[in-house]
Amino acid sequence: MRQLAPWALTQFGFRAVISTSFADIFKQNSLKNSLLPIVVPADVHAELFAAGPDAVVKIDLPNQTLTTPSGRTVEFPVDNFSKHCLVEGVDELGYILNHESDIAAFEAAHPSSINALA
Repeated sequence: MRQLAPWALTQFGFRAVISTSFADIFKQNSLKNSLLPIVVPADVHAELFAAGPDAVVKIDLPNQTLTTPSGRTVEFPVDNFSKHCLVEGVDELGYILNHESDIAAFEAAHPSSINALA
């Protein structure tokens, strides 16, 4: 049930959440549900709060940058696998299925010990 928070946020149309930190479980569940958790320094977070609810920020995931309403650009961390999945619009299963031909070739070249015993 821990995935409910990120799932609910995405169902309401959120694509990213911004904070000074996230619990690891929330961060991982967010990434698995196509929600980008962005960690920013406290001063950037304060600037965003001061800008108000109608403020517009620009998030550039491929370059891992966030641009505040004042034009300040800050970098944020995200692991390469999660970034790839978010940019390509796939989850972990979709990533694996995109490599189906490679997996089949590997399996053909490396018969399992179970098949060798038959």
